[in-house]
Amino acid sequence: MPARTPSLDIQIDRERSQPIYLQICERFRTAIAAGHLRPGDRVPALRSLCAQLSTARGTVELAYTILVDEGYLQMRGAAGTFVSPSLAPSIGHSTYGTGGPEPQGAPHTARTDAECAGQKKSSSASPSQPAPHPVAITVAMSGEPRPLQPGQPALDAFPRKIWSRLVSLRVRSGDRAMLSCPDPMGYRPLRERIATYLGLSRGVTCLPEQVFVTGGYRATLELVLRSLAKPNDRVWFEDPGYLLARNFLSESGMQFVPVPVDDEGIDVARGIQLDPEARFALVTPSHQSPLGHTLSLARRLALLNWAEKASRWIIEDDYDSEFRYSGRPLPALKSLDRHDRVIYCGTLSKLMFPGLRLAYAVVPERAVERVARVACSMNTGSPALLQAAVADFMAQGHFARHVKRMRTLYGQRRVLIMQALGQAFGKRLSLELPLGGVQFAVKFVEGPHGPVDDVAVAARARLAGLAVLPLSIWYSNGHTPHTPRGLVIGFANVADAGEAARLAQTLRACLDD
Repeated sequence: MPARTPSLDIQIDRERSQPIYLQICERFRTAIAAGHLRPGDRVPALRSLCAQLSTARGTVELAYTILVDEGYLQMRGAAGTFVSPSLAPSIGHSTYGTGGPEPQGAPHTARTDAECAGQKKSSSASPSQPAPHPVAITVAMSGEPRPLQPGQPALDAFPRKIWSRLVSLRVRSGDRAMLSCPDPMGYRPLRERIATYLGLSRGVTCLPEQVFVTGGYRATLELVLRSLAKPNDRVWFEDPGYLLARNFLSESGMQFVPVPVDDEGIDVARGIQLDPEARFALVTPSHQSPLGHTLSLARRLALLNWAEKASRWIIEDDYDSEFRYSGRPLPALKSLDRHDRVIYCGTLSKLMFPGLRLAYAVVPERAVERVARVACSMNTGSPALLQAAVADFMAQGHFARHVKRMRTLYGQRRVLIMQALGQAFGKRLSLELPLGGVQFAVKFVEGPHGPVDDVAVAARARLAGLAVLPLSIWYSNGHTPHTPRGLVIGFANVADAGEAARLAQTLRACLDD
């Protein structure tokens, strides 16, 4: 049966400040959401749409490339461009609704949310567990930076002179607010800057009142869960998933449900099978930690639909999505959220430097009052001096320039370390060039003597001065014979090809031992 080719009247406004290619993307998303374009429909050819809009071919081509990256469209060569068939299971769900006001009687407290979800104790939930390999985690995530440390931005490339000048100006300003107790919700000008930045770069529309500045991702999780969770609530957790988040969930009394991850990100259908009544889902959609996959559009919609149906919460950890090396950074999951069920979490420490210890959460409007009360009771606001300096850093354009420069630099450095690892390990290591982030996971190829003990290799690497982490400990089932074996490696601080080769050879020696 031939593909349907609906008539599509796309209008663009040349008076708007928004670039034309982004307007085209917006019109296609709206048409798909409204059902005017259906999965499998053919969309206008590049030349045809260029003529219709009287615009350059490159403009339309860029818009189509973005829509393909986001999963809305598929290019099939000479056959043309089509609406992605993978959207079929999700089209028509209320996720694509207009996002109008919540119905009367909707839940407004954490307990009411849980009761509306009809929660029942499930045997699929994992009990609280001790932190996995705490020594390895502590070495890799804190203290003096070490080579190949995961999650570490390029400290050699941070504009320290500019930062020192901004901090000094704030110190000399005589503003007493810089010396007093900080606002528990965050420094107001910084909250405004973050809200503006997210709207422009991540497609997240929010008010400054929804932005809460915290002392790091762990502090963000504590604020969110203290505000919205109750004892024994269950949470979907990516398997493998971020170690420190899993550690915190264990300590906080949450029961986490490990949900498998594949090339399309967290398997939502499997999560529903394992525990349909879980009340939270903690995910890394833009750059899965640690495997680096991107959550597909079909699964994003399925996850949002799951959350909307029973007033559940999705915690989106968008930790390093700005660093994508193929195409534009993908929009956040929160940008698709029409029913305010996503709590968006970001960090400035990954973009600037870890010692900053600044992160933030964008809280749905219905939960702002609750979260504000808890923030005040915790009274753990970050130092106003640092927040004010970051606000200045953003206001004067340094932040945007720094992120752009780092995206280029990291794109070069990931190639250097990948080439060096390939030369050092040969066929002993399975390598895929990462599409984003400042770290990646590699897997060992099983040798004649069985699976490689990645925990032992990482331990020897620590003794050799490297800070890689074993991949197996990121999985909930621990270090079993069936757990994938490999390493999680940071590459942002690899300065040149010579250093990359030295580090790769050092790591190879740890495998030989």
